[in-house]
Amino acid sequence: MKPALTTSLSVIVRPGRLLAGLVTVDGSKNAALPLLAAAAVTRRTIHLDNVPASADVAAMLMLLQHSGCHLARSVNDPHAIALTPGPGRMPAPEVPGAARIRASYYLVPALLASCGQARLPWPGGCRIGERGMELHFAVYAAFGDKVETDDGGYQVTAAAGHGPQEVAVDLPFRSRGASVVAVLRAVAGHQRLLLTHPNHSPEFTGMLDALQQAGWGIDLGADTLTVEPPARAQPPTVTWTVPGDKIEAGTLACAIAATGGSGRIEGVRGHEVAVVVEALNRAGIPAAWEHTAVVVHGGGNPTGRGIRAVASLSPGGLDADFEPALMALALSLPGTHLFADSINPGRHGNLLPQLARLGADIVELSPTQCRLIGPQRLTGAAVEATDIRTGSALIVAALTARGTTTISGMGQLQRGHADLPGKLRALGADLREVAA
Repeated sequence: MKPALTTSLSVIVRPGRLLAGLVTVDGSKNAALPLLAAAAVTRRTIHLDNVPASADVAAMLMLLQHSGCHLARSVNDPHAIALTPGPGRMPAPEVPGAARIRASYYLVPALLASCGQARLPWPGGCRIGERGMELHFAVYAAFGDKVETDDGGYQVTAAAGHGPQEVAVDLPFRSRGASVVAVLRAVAGHQRLLLTHPNHSPEFTGMLDALQQAGWGIDLGADTLTVEPPARAQPPTVTWTVPGDKIEAGTLACAIAATGGSGRIEGVRGHEVAVVVEALNRAGIPAAWEHTAVVVHGGGNPTGRGIRAVASLSPGGLDADFEPALMALALSLPGTHLFADSINPGRHGNLLPQLARLGADIVELSPTQCRLIGPQRLTGAAVEATDIRTGSALIVAALTARGTTTISGMGQLQRGHADLPGKLRALGADLREVAA
């Protein structure tokens, strides 16, 4: 598996073609990152299948190797790897590359397990709001760990001794990142965890399923999660599979719908994209989800019923990463459309100015809420992908604009998608990648 390119790229998009055909999504970056961190913290060999070649995943694999894990790639399958922990305790490593990705904080439990200490720079990645590290630090404090911070980053030192056998953590909201680190910290310390207000996203519950497969007791309810250490010795190796990328599937569905085309997107758990399918049907675009696919049928008649995409951490709520592509699609649909993302408070500040360069007229109701009335006439222009989801949304919008659009900063897109432009070309889109 070759890591995605990190050089600065631009994509030139020419509109006019109806997208149609069949594509298969890659593994999910958002699901792969916690699974990789969980593999490192279990202290056994874990085989992972369907690992995506996105840049953030490649960066996480490199960080895990710097942290003492051994990585072996399959000769026959570029998306299959095996992670094995290093032998015994080791000094805490320097991992400056952790500043490149937001999910670097998932490394802390593994480092505490192997080194007793983790020293990391502040997480980087997309500029879409505060990182919420204070909540992570509260999780570590509940385990008795010591947290120190400075301008360059933070240091977590594991509690002396074995720590309490049972730890209770009450999250003020259903943070996915804090839920992940709480569970992984319990695994690192071989401790029982009672977590209140856990996240319920598929990326988190998928990690729980994987840990259960590795012998951990998992009891997830509506408002509580109990994690129990294995009651007996477990097999030395376990195989996990990264699920298909639901966000990539939703983005491709929006792109097909925006052009008036039809297509089938495979390799995804269809129910995880149900919220996008519902939005398409509400707008008059026939679509359906199946067990392992999403289908956009094409045809249909616009209803004028607006898309309402409000990001939520509640079980069954809209994943915030779906919102940008739905916004780009809404620009081509009749009706009054409402969007909100308070989970990533800086995202609209990235996306809206770029869409405005294409001629989009979007009313900001607040820094995290906006409204638009469609359809709107967009015109090709030079825009910039300032984060992963802004990049994918700009491609969807460019497919309906008059004239050519040049999107720079596509290295951001590669952080989350190994080759989204290639999949769109397979559906018939006129896209060309060039060095910026």
